[in-house]
Amino acid sequence: MPAERTARDILAELVAFPTVSRDTNLPLIDWVQTYLEEWGAECVRVPSPCGTKANLYAHVGPKVEGGVILSGHTDVVPVDGQDWATDPFTLTERDGRLYGRGAADMKGFLALAIAAVPLAVKAGLRRPLQLALSFDEEVGCAGCIPMVEAMARDLPRAVAVIVGEPSRMKVVTGHKGSRAFVTRIVGVPVHSSRQHVGVSAIHEAGRILHWLNETNAALMAATPTATAALFDPPFSTVSVGTIAGGEAHNITAAECRFTLGVRAVADERLDDWADRYRAEAARVEAGMQAVDPRSRIEITDGFTVPPLRPETDGAAETMVRGLTGDNSTNVVSYGTEAGHFQANGYSTVVCGPGDIAQAHIPDEYLEISQFEAGWDFMQRLVAHLAQ
Repeated sequence: MPAERTARDILAELVAFPTVSRDTNLPLIDWVQTYLEEWGAECVRVPSPCGTKANLYAHVGPKVEGGVILSGHTDVVPVDGQDWATDPFTLTERDGRLYGRGAADMKGFLALAIAAVPLAVKAGLRRPLQLALSFDEEVGCAGCIPMVEAMARDLPRAVAVIVGEPSRMKVVTGHKGSRAFVTRIVGVPVHSSRQHVGVSAIHEAGRILHWLNETNAALMAATPTATAALFDPPFSTVSVGTIAGGEAHNITAAECRFTLGVRAVADERLDDWADRYRAEAARVEAGMQAVDPRSRIEITDGFTVPPLRPETDGAAETMVRGLTGDNSTNVVSYGTEAGHFQANGYSTVVCGPGDIAQAHIPDEYLEISQFEAGWDFMQRLVAHLAQ
């Protein structure tokens, strides 16, 4: 048999790959694929369109339905401008914690899933274990889409998907969905002393931002639905994080650009939000074109992350609650690839070691006790699949 690596050793290897979303993840994928194939896993790559990144999925055990998918993303957020006490790409133990970029979000879970493969091989599974490693989750969760579709099409259907985002090993049954709209407002520049005959793209963007604020206020004031009440906050939100435009203080802005994002509770349709935003933009555009028909608003769809909707008698929830003993009710406001798996017909939950509060910050860490709890879970899961 090949040499077996501990989950701790594997985590150190994974953290050492600087898989920031803007960069390639192929060296990490190469390493993981080599290790999994040494243990007999059947691996398939799903490359990005540009070829600089790849998803990887793997199958271990018999070719039968009823297995479990362990899913996680390989990319991490940047460390630029952050003040780290240690090298962010060297796993460092200190005071009962494992420090490193991605230790919590979410290479800790991936290390546990990879370490579970030799355990599964030696256990003699009766139902398969499948792994799914994706790219670009941190920049819109789009990288996983073709992989999820390929797994649904080409692998024996798993009964449950576990997405290992940090949840302190609590069972998360729902999360919000999100959608982004890349917006470009084209104005008509004139000298600011004659602004009444021009169209300021920045001023018109202000009308959309006013709508955004009014929409958020109305959402906050409304009585939440039963599903919305589970979330914090218990309502959908609309936001703009960055905005750019204009040429000089005395010229009406020829252009303004921003991305508007919607984070919707799980019982609302993202398509309905798209219709609402486009209707408001059309209203603003009509006013612009009444001044000068050359002005316009262009909207391009950005990423879409489907919500994870709580399931009634969901197989994934039932199984993971049984393995963890957690019967608490948990939903989160961040998004994951869980929504994409659920949209492809999989029963899905989120459950992983660590705390989302430690994600993305300088000196990101994973508590060793959480890592050990995750390994205990993997051992119970393998035993469950071998029954």
